[in-house]
Parts: sequence; structure tokens; C-alpha cells
Amino acid sequence: MPKMTRTTKKTAIRTLTIGGAAATAVTLFGVTPAFAETEVPEPSTFTSAYTVMATPDQVINNDGVATPGEPGATGTFDFRVNSDTEVICYDITLRGVTGDYQSPAKTATHIHEAAKGQAGPPRIAFPNPVDRGDGTRTSSGCLQGPFTTGVMSPAGADTGTGFSLKQLEANPAGFTGDSHTASFAAGVVRGQLTQVPVGGVDTGLGGAATESASAGGLGLAAGGAGALALLGAGAYVLTRRQRAARA
Repeated sequence: MPKMTRTTKKTAIRTLTIGGAAATAVTLFGVTPAFAETEVPEPSTFTSAYTVMATPDQVINNDGVATPGEPGATGTFDFRVNSDTEVICYDITLRGVTGDYQSPAKTATHIHEAAKGQAGPPRIAFPNPVDRGDGTRTSSGCLQGPFTTGVMSPAGADTGTGFSLKQLEANPAGFTGDSHTASFAAGVVRGQLTQVPVGGVDTGLGGAATESASAGGLGLAAGGAGALALLGAGAYVLTRRQRAARA
């Protein structure tokens, strides 16, 4: 695997939408506030990539009880990770979601450490997807840790404190992506992370994507509709990387 390239922090002003309001976190002179991640450019390489197909029927409340989200809503969360530099890039799309966001965290869109059918704490808070005028809400960018969520654990520490992206890489199925609204506080949609190939190269996590001219340079050693869905997600990641390289 090629050596990872370190990402340089930059001065940034980041607006996070919370329940319809806006909170601005400012990074000045390379000093990152304790309550905010740093927005950074997309790195040239990644150590892993994941997709989430989020639906309302997968939502679990804090007691581990199934609590369906908004009927008809869906979400797609695509993540690209460079765990060597603690950078996660995200492309999040919500469809059929209505109403204001609401969460005790600093935003309402998260990665939680939670296995399927179980509750768990948020580890990363992402800027909430914004409606672009057609009813589809989107959010994209890259964040560099250390991560914070604004939610305190029983021990009194932020639930992002000490979290490393290497933990996510070690057990992606143990993490979920979701978003919350005022009408669906437990979650409007939710889904587990599924690993996808990174540009047709070895991810370093127990497997390599094979080259395939008939599938845009990506292949999966699995069959059925699930494999096709993951292949499509992997191809999306590669396409985005190619566009970035041409920019």
C-alpha cells in the first residue's frame, strides 16, 4: 500500500445546522477549538471506505427498542477514511426527510458505535445535510480528529474523546450512520457501515478489490444483489476520486 500523505490543517469557518439554527465553529491561526473538528481538504489516499444504506425500519432508541423513523425516508452515507491522519471524508444524502433536525449532540447527523439492533454512543458528528431546493438534503466534506460530539458519557467525557478511526476500521459492522429530527428523535433513518473497495486497491483490512474492465476498474469476490450494491458504492468512491484528481 502507498504511504499515506499527511494532511495539513487550514484556517476554516464551519457552520453546523442544529434543529434549524446555526452554530459557527472558527479555526484561527491553525489553533483548533476543543469543541470542534478541523475541516480539511480531501487527502490523496485512503486506508478504507464504507457505505451506509439507511432506512427508517433500522432505527433503535437509546433503550435498544425498535423505534421506526420517518416513513418513506432513506439515507446514503459514503465515508472514505485515512486512519493514519485521522481524516474522514463524507458524502451524505437524505431523501424524504422532513422537519427540523434535533439532537442532544452538537449536530443531528452521526456515526454511532452500535451494532445492528443495538444502541450506542455517537463518536463523530457531521454537518447536517442541507436541502438544496428539491427535497433532497446533502452534505459533503472532510473532517480531521480528534473528534467531539457534544454528548457526555456517564464518566463525564465527550463521547468522541479518545475515539480513533482505526477502531472503526477494526469493526465497521459495529458502527452505524444516522440522522435525527424533532419528530423522530430516536432517528429518522439508520444503517450499518459496510466496507467497500478503495479505488480498486488493497484496503489493508483483509482483502483487495480486483481490477475489472466491465465494472469501472472495481470488482468484488461476492455474488448476488448485495455485491452489486457494494460494487456500485465502490465505483462511486473511485469516480469521486477521479473527479478530484482532475480538478
